[in-house]
Amino acid sequence: MPKLKLPAPPIPAKLNPRPARPGSTKTGPLDVAAEAGISAVDWVDERTSISGAARWMMFRKVPKGTNWFYTLGSSTMFAFLSQAVTGVFLAMYYRPDAAGGAYESIRYINNEVFLGEFVHGMHKWGSSVMVILVFLHMARTFFFGAYKYPRELNWVIGVALLILTMAMSFTGYLLPFDQRSYWATIVGVNINGTGPLVGPYLSDFLRAGPEFGATTLSRFYAIHMLLIPGAMAALIGAHLYMVAKLGTTAPPWIKADSPVKKEEKA
Repeated sequence: MPKLKLPAPPIPAKLNPRPARPGSTKTGPLDVAAEAGISAVDWVDERTSISGAARWMMFRKVPKGTNWFYTLGSSTMFAFLSQAVTGVFLAMYYRPDAAGGAYESIRYINNEVFLGEFVHGMHKWGSSVMVILVFLHMARTFFFGAYKYPRELNWVIGVALLILTMAMSFTGYLLPFDQRSYWATIVGVNINGTGPLVGPYLSDFLRAGPEFGATTLSRFYAIHMLLIPGAMAALIGAHLYMVAKLGTTAPPWIKADSPVKKEEKA
């Protein structure tokens, strides 16, 4: 008996491949994979409308005279992301134990863990790089006059980020809990205690009590890993929003054209 050929079931229109572009006849595996990626992005964008926000953030006017000095802000953000990523990997092995566990965990990371010394070095020296970049970015903003109207709030946010960066460096210095970090942190906390009004209370808060001990290390670890990074992430988001909304200023040596000159050029 002859076999009956049943018609293929209908395929939804969204699952059908897109028609090839004019002049394109490639239908290899890479093209199919690219088509699948585009479909996935379209699926997400249809439900979140994130493309509009991305276009608003990325496609904006850039003032005349923009140069490499304007990359200091993005470089600082990249340094922060590097610190966050390497810090997560270090936290997987670190133990905030004042009875020798903290020092031993750092020794284990550097000597036993695969690429541990490399990741620890990136985190250690990356903190210094981030502090330098923050100061350079603030100096560029000040000398270019980018703190003036209407960007005063963004300048205040930047100052808060500078303070948090210094606080993160200070709290992270104690975490190895060796002789150098221990006594240096004692000096730093005592200096904070000499401040007017809030100084003594700040010292007690940092020490988690009247004296240095196991709770001090836990306090510094919690501030370094949870409190400060969360606050910095929120402020960086607000900082980027203000930059995208208000734009950037032109260098001070670039003079704006007067209305008369604009009419002459037209």
